[in-house]
Amino acid sequence: MKRIGIEINGVLRDTIGKFTELYEKHLLDTNQYGSTNRTYEIEFSGDTDEVTSLSENVDVNWFDYKILSPVTSLDLEKHFTFRNKEEIYSFMYEEYTMELFGHSSSTEMNTFNMLNDIYHNLRDIYDLSIVSDEIGKSKPSSLFFLSKFGCLLEKIFFYSEITKNDMWDGVDILLTANPNLLLNKPSDKIVIKFETGYNKDIITEHSISSLHEFEDKLKLIFKYV
Repeated sequence: MKRIGIEINGVLRDTIGKFTELYEKHLLDTNQYGSTNRTYEIEFSGDTDEVTSLSENVDVNWFDYKILSPVTSLDLEKHFTFRNKEEIYSFMYEEYTMELFGHSSSTEMNTFNMLNDIYHNLRDIYDLSIVSDEIGKSKPSSLFFLSKFGCLLEKIFFYSEITKNDMWDGVDILLTANPNLLLNKPSDKIVIKFETGYNKDIITEHSISSLHEFEDKLKLIFKYV
């Protein structure tokens, strides 16, 4: 029985869309990380005892957060300004983990209706599983996401860079939007690209733009009836 992995990010979950929403809300629209409208005092002391206070609309902790471009890759530093990589990690995996990974929208209006139909139609033909690249608290957040939308698949495998080979060992075919996985698949595996804005330039033998196309794509690949 062929083993099929279906990835969460980009295929089932609009993670990048939610990331952009959270960035706009918490970094662009609030003063949480710094504001151009705060006031501070600078004290000057010279040869006399006179001390002068100066107020300006400047924040010494201010940082120019801005969206640089639409997301055309998963290298988020190319598209959003952050102080450093540690701040990106904190933003995603410490401060807004549940909001990002638990409360994202699905990629399509009826993503999980289609996914559960795939499960009912193919569970006797293929060994189906959910796979996802997760870190720390994004794991329970992703479980909440799957539960919230009523995912029926029994098998879920969370992997990291360290365990990525174990993920590949567990599937024969992978439905993914991740450019790294699309470009670096093992030679004995099949990938189906789920088309997104950040992988559109990657050429693959198999691709779909909606889960609605998945079963027909499998028929073409494996010629099942």
